[in-house]
Amino acid sequence: MGDKVIISCATTGSAHTPTMSSALPITPQEIAIQSIDAANAGAAILHLHARLPQDGQPTGDPEIYRQFLPQIRQCTDAVINITTGGSTRMTVAERLEAAIEFQPELCSLNMGSINFSFFPAARRIQNWKHEWEKGYVENSDDYIFRNTFRDIATIIESMSIRGTKFEHECYDVGHLYNLKYFVDIGAVRPPFFIQMIFGIMGGIGADLDNLMFMKQAADRLFGPENFQWSVLAAGRHQMPFLTQAALMGGHVRVGLEDSLFIERGVLASSNAQQVEKIVRILSEMGRVPATPIEARTMLGLKGGDKLCV
Repeated sequence: MGDKVIISCATTGSAHTPTMSSALPITPQEIAIQSIDAANAGAAILHLHARLPQDGQPTGDPEIYRQFLPQIRQCTDAVINITTGGSTRMTVAERLEAAIEFQPELCSLNMGSINFSFFPAARRIQNWKHEWEKGYVENSDDYIFRNTFRDIATIIESMSIRGTKFEHECYDVGHLYNLKYFVDIGAVRPPFFIQMIFGIMGGIGADLDNLMFMKQAADRLFGPENFQWSVLAAGRHQMPFLTQAALMGGHVRVGLEDSLFIERGVLASSNAQQVEKIVRILSEMGRVPATPIEARTMLGLKGGDKLCV
């Protein structure tokens, strides 16, 4: 499947707030519609967070997930990937609650603790839609996303017994070495899925040399035959980094969680618009989107019929 590219779409996340873009899906119905549209545009994996419908605050409440997961499952065969990252304000138990409830094929798993900051965005906004947003963004200069070795082990143990595999999110080269520990003790087995993340304030920078370094480090640590790898990059770095990753044989992730824009200075109108753009870029280099079935084969997943909704 050398010409096939797994496209993941992260529809809403927890960092961006409603004021930043009217296209950001907030309500369960908006999340469902945008996820289905992204899958129809070519996304094989849907990386999902939940929001409180009244004001867009991140939530791990399974009852909110229950308001959009069945519709997505009914309308698309895309791989459902439920976050275990949630937000920096959630405990590990809160972050795991929906994943344990629904037992998806994939969960995201941050492979270490980092400063996770986006406070510079507050300087560009004068009027906020909701009272919680300003403090949430401004105070991110004091946020730590916690995932200790014990936290990671807890998440792996909790989800592996349910047949769930992971999108191993690596925000820096040290996270690859953290993953190596869990591979060495047999907690993570091939084929596994590494998501290399660039341009988050607190993680490795969005420099193309870093992309080459991360890929070379992963090859050295694991052997390229043992993992699939994908790239996401924050904000304006999104499409240039994904293009380079695709040229190197990697998979890609788009979505309004990672960037609110479709081109310089132009807000994206939807998640599907970003998927459509990366599909066009891939087609120019002779690569095509993997189907959900092909993604399941490459990643060794248990099958969409195992989702508990």
